[in-house]
Amino acid sequence: MKAIVFDRLGGPEVMEYREHPKPELRPGTVLVRNHVIAVNYGDTFFIRGTYLVKPVFPDIPGMEAAGVIDAVAPDVRDLKPGMRVMYIGMGSYAEYTRIRANRVMPLPDDMSFEQAAAFPIAVLTAWHMLHTCNDTQPGQTVIVHSAAGGVGIAAVQIAKAAGTTVIGTVSSEDKIELVRKFGADHVVNYEKDDFADQALRFTNGRGVDLILDAVGKPTFEKGLRCLAPMGHLLVFGRAGGLPDRMRPFDLLGKSIKVSGFAVTMIYAFHQIHRRAVEDVFRLAREGKLTVPIGGRFPLAEAARAHRFIESRRSTGKLMLMP
Repeated sequence: MKAIVFDRLGGPEVMEYREHPKPELRPGTVLVRNHVIAVNYGDTFFIRGTYLVKPVFPDIPGMEAAGVIDAVAPDVRDLKPGMRVMYIGMGSYAEYTRIRANRVMPLPDDMSFEQAAAFPIAVLTAWHMLHTCNDTQPGQTVIVHSAAGGVGIAAVQIAKAAGTTVIGTVSSEDKIELVRKFGADHVVNYEKDDFADQALRFTNGRGVDLILDAVGKPTFEKGLRCLAPMGHLLVFGRAGGLPDRMRPFDLLGKSIKVSGFAVTMIYAFHQIHRRAVEDVFRLAREGKLTVPIGGRFPLAEAARAHRFIESRRSTGKLMLMP
């Protein structure tokens, strides 16, 4: 099969499009023929060796895709060849990927492969941050950083569906209208304006109840400053670099909290995960949730897709086509 393979750590230059052995089934796994593969910022960390999961050379990047089940291991009961599915799992930058069965989610008949490939990480990350890690309620105010990205746009829509006021932040003026289009009540260019000052102004000095932060160093301390009493800052990325070390006792003054989230941790909680999948499919069916596709690239041009996402000019989700 064709795949993107890398044999050393580095940037997009280490990625090669070449022949690679087709994965063989193992107990508890399925083999998926990928139709659409999503690009995530975490993929750029993976090839550099700075992601939570470390590569084993030669390795294949990629964390999510949608396609059709090609084969299932004998001990897999609920999944069958020919089923349309989406999944979260390493090694998706390839024509075929072997995935643990519990990472595979059957698709509704009316969902396209493109939307399905955009859902597993971006949409489920957004949903779990708002409804598993936090008890988001109508009337609250939420800041969504990187609001023009895949997770950000999903979070804006899910937060609006929950009845909140949403402040989206972006890194350039040309992303503002897109975030407004998907429902944000306010949009701030955090490269140009102090989003914390703006958030305090929007809330008449009270502050915000929840911040979803994938940026890191440029936004973390300001986020703490504009949290309301009992507020929650939730970290799920560090595209702008690691924040400075925080002293836990700094949280006491307003009784605020800081936590982190990675969607791959949720599989140990089967009921919670099932509830999330059912709810995001419901929101999509009701027309309240969609992820815009910000670019499509042949699988052979995955390095170009990585350069684009690292430029911080991309919006929505970037897709690779095998």
